[in-house]
Amino acid sequence: MDLSRLGTPTGPLTRVHGGFANRMYRLDTEQGAFAVKELNLLDRRWTYRADDVFRFEQAAFAAGVPMAEPISASADTLVHRWVDGERVPEEPVPAAYAFEVGEVLARIHALDVAWPGVPVEEPPARDWPELAERATATGQPWAAELAGRVEAFLAIARFVDTCERPGPLVLTHRDIQPWNLLSRQGRPVVLDWELSGMLEVSGELGSTALSLAKGPGFDDIRPAVFHAVLDGYAAAGGTLPPWGPGWFAFMIGGWLGHTRWNIFRCLAGVEARTGPDLALSHESARNGVRGLPDLFGRLAELEELLMF
Repeated sequence: MDLSRLGTPTGPLTRVHGGFANRMYRLDTEQGAFAVKELNLLDRRWTYRADDVFRFEQAAFAAGVPMAEPISASADTLVHRWVDGERVPEEPVPAAYAFEVGEVLARIHALDVAWPGVPVEEPPARDWPELAERATATGQPWAAELAGRVEAFLAIARFVDTCERPGPLVLTHRDIQPWNLLSRQGRPVVLDWELSGMLEVSGELGSTALSLAKGPGFDDIRPAVFHAVLDGYAAAGGTLPPWGPGWFAFMIGGWLGHTRWNIFRCLAGVEARTGPDLALSHESARNGVRGLPDLFGRLAELEELLMF
C-alpha cells in the first residue's frame, strides 16, 4: 500500500482488529488520522466496485450524511478520515438513536447518484449437505450442529430465493448494522460502505431496524426501537413499503452467504493473508449455524411482534 500521499507518518501503521471481511489499520500522519482498509481480494463473494462506491460516498458526505470522510479508493485499498466515537454494542439501541438512523436512511435514499446497472442476484447455493459432510470429515468444531440443521439451511435458501421483496429499488448502504455504526455524542455515524448498491427498500429497512432493536440473539427484541427506525425514515420523507416476510429476506440471505463463505475459509484450515482471521471465521460460522435456523424459525413471530 502506497500511503505517502497521506503525509509524513507520526507513528506506525497499526492493525485494528475485528473486521468481518477485510482488514483495517490506523495511520497517524502530520495531516491527521486515517482509517486504511486493506480489501480482501483472495476470496471475495462479489466484485467490488471501488469507483462507483467512492462516488456514492462522496455524494453522501457532501450531502451531510454523518460518516467518515472518504479520502481515496483503489482496487485493494480504501482510505477514510479517522472518526472517533463509541462502538455500538449488539444490544437494543436507544429509541432516539434508532430514529436518527431512520432519518439517515431516508437521506441516503434521496441522493441523486447514478448507479450503472442492477446486478442479477444469483440464487442461494444448495450445497449444504456436502458442506456438512466436509465439516464432519475435517473435524470442524461446529460440524455436528451443521449436520443436524442441513434441512433448515435448505429451507432458508428456498425462502431467500422465492420470497417477494417489496420495493422500490434504492441506491443505499446495504449494511447499516451495529458493527458499522459509531455513536458520537449519542448520534450515529455510518461506516463501511463497501456493500453499497441497489436494494429493495424493504430489505434495507428490515435489516437495519431489526439489528438495532435486538441483542445477540432473538430473545430480546424491542418493538419500540424497531418502529423508531421506521418513524425516523417516514419523518425524513421516506415511504414505507408493504409489510411482510420479505422485509427480512435480504438480511437472512446475507447472513446465509456470509456463513457459507466462512465455512469454506474454515474448511481450508489455513490463516489467509487477507480477510478475517481464522478464529473469527470459526466464530462467524458457528454463529450462523446456530443463529440462522433460530431466526428463520421465528419469522412468523417476528412479523406478529413487529407488525405496524
